[in-house]
Amino acid sequence: MPQSTNTHMNYALPDHLLDLLGQYLQEQVTPTIEIDPAQLAYRWVGGHQGHLEPLAVNLFLSLDDLHGIDTQKAKLVQNTRQFLKGYPANHVLMTGSRGAGKSSLIRALLQAYHSEGLRIIEIARDDLRVLDKIRTAINALPADCGCHYVVYCDDLAFNGQDESYRTLKSVLDGSLDSEQDKLLVYATSNRRHLLPQLMKDNVNIYNGQTDEVNPYETIDETVSLSDRFGLWLSFHPMDQNTYLHIVRHYLSLSPNRNLDNANDVKESNVNKIDVETANKTLPDNIRAAALRWASERGGRSGRVAYQFSRYWIGQTRLAAEDNNS
Repeated sequence: MPQSTNTHMNYALPDHLLDLLGQYLQEQVTPTIEIDPAQLAYRWVGGHQGHLEPLAVNLFLSLDDLHGIDTQKAKLVQNTRQFLKGYPANHVLMTGSRGAGKSSLIRALLQAYHSEGLRIIEIARDDLRVLDKIRTAINALPADCGCHYVVYCDDLAFNGQDESYRTLKSVLDGSLDSEQDKLLVYATSNRRHLLPQLMKDNVNIYNGQTDEVNPYETIDETVSLSDRFGLWLSFHPMDQNTYLHIVRHYLSLSPNRNLDNANDVKESNVNKIDVETANKTLPDNIRAAALRWASERGGRSGRVAYQFSRYWIGQTRLAAEDNNS
């Protein structure tokens, strides 16, 4: 019978496998998240291995600068004030036509309430996996820091194969610690229920062409995410008078106003006159150019009005400079 021998076995992995293992582990671990209450806004950058990058926010836009969305603005302000006071408040989903002022409302809220402790963290849809870690970092802040955080998700929508929405569902309402007094989610989307609703789902149910025992649960799943937002705000296309009124307002904010002196109405008086009267104070050439601009862009919105004002102010100043040279 052969004698047993103790053989030294070398189990060390090759260097290239160790490098791959280290790279894999690094990709799976999110760095420690630190939040400074003095910083007004952050944006998550870099994917799963990313970090919160401080933002230098331009606070020139105020709530008074946003016209044609008074109802939506009042509800959002009310919800935000409740949140800042420590009273119960809701997560908010803003849906509707593009350029109607959904994103602008978030910036204007920060301008109005940053002195009361409002802070914004912007996160993209593809980075929602780190949302729970951001929430943990917020909870770790001192109780007396006086800051309340809104996690802002712009243009939020998912396809049927995207599973990252489940993380958002858990944070909104579902996990045991989902109720937060320092964090709310404000999201904007052009899709009402965030997940696609397909006609074939209904057809399959009615015709019995589905393998699911409870096919209606598929439909329930598509609306379960949006249902977890307590406040829904819908934004609709604006009429011509409102569009021209917004153009008028943005032009009046320019230090060198481009309106004829005879027709110039000071900014302090804009809100004291009705919309139709305000539009009549626009010179005919500006009014026609603004309407043509909206027609070329395929619709009227606050964003289109703002973009036209920048175009008009820029070209007017450039022409004046060329004439003086």
